[in-house]
Amino acid sequence: MSEIDPKIDALVPAWLYLPDISERWGVQITEVRNMVKAGTLLAVRRGPNRSLQVPAAFVEDDGLVKHLVGTLTVLRDSGFSTEEILEWMFTEDPSLPGSPMQALIENRATEVKRRAQAMAL
Repeated sequence: MSEIDPKIDALVPAWLYLPDISERWGVQITEVRNMVKAGTLLAVRRGPNRSLQVPAAFVEDDGLVKHLVGTLTVLRDSGFSTEEILEWMFTEDPSLPGSPMQALIENRATEVKRRAQAMAL
């Protein structure tokens, strides 16, 4: 969890506060905080209050976007920082097409994971 880089802030179109996520999922806030601590959910401090926020694209009504956790794990295991992960996830890739995050949302995870694993080598 770190302060957000303005470049990342420009790439990520919308953010959610942790209490909003817990309310959406119908779980305790501690469960969402534990996901952040465990690294299954990325959160950064942003805004004037430096509150923890998560890219809205990561969150669906019933949980995280499918294959997000696996992709985050591959990138983290490759030594990517939170900012580097966010930049990679939300930067347009003409060969996909779209951003890796868009591809995950559209259930095109195979190519995203393949690219993430290739970057790890």
